[in-house]
Amino acid sequence: MTHNASDSHSPTEANQHTAKVFSQRFFVPPSAIDELGHVSNLEWVCWVSRLATAHSESVGLGFAGYQKLGLLWVVRRHEVDYLAEAREGEEIHGDTWIADVRGATSRRSTTFRRVEPDGSTKLLVRAETTWAMIDIHRRRPTRVPKDLLARYGFTPGARPPRG
Repeated sequence: MTHNASDSHSPTEANQHTAKVFSQRFFVPPSAIDELGHVSNLEWVCWVSRLATAHSESVGLGFAGYQKLGLLWVVRRHEVDYLAEAREGEEIHGDTWIADVRGATSRRSTTFRRVEPDGSTKLLVRAETTWAMIDIHRRRPTRVPKDLLARYGFTPGARPPRG
């Protein structure tokens, strides 16, 4: 991803959401384009993962940080709804947030929108990823520690942002 701007923010109704929304903007590179002339479906899945990683790094929990804690996230499932295409050079706005946590499992929501010339946005992709937290030493799932959730601004039971 080529980053144009990166920031962690809460939407207008932040106090009603499950977690802070992390956002990034980037431009579609030529390497993301498939034989149909638009962003490859596989590229969207890569961007979902990269946006989640950037979110973790923004709260001080990159790969090395999790390793120090003896923990690691692994993907169990991606669900992706492709709603409209994106083409080379278009500006994309990505949002991601933790939607739900149960035991060792976290569900992360992600949306990608095209930034239109007038500044408005069009929803292109909506994704849900199920992650499992693994204890590195035991190589087994482990409950997500509450102090980690707090770093993401996660509030159990709060209403998730609208995608």
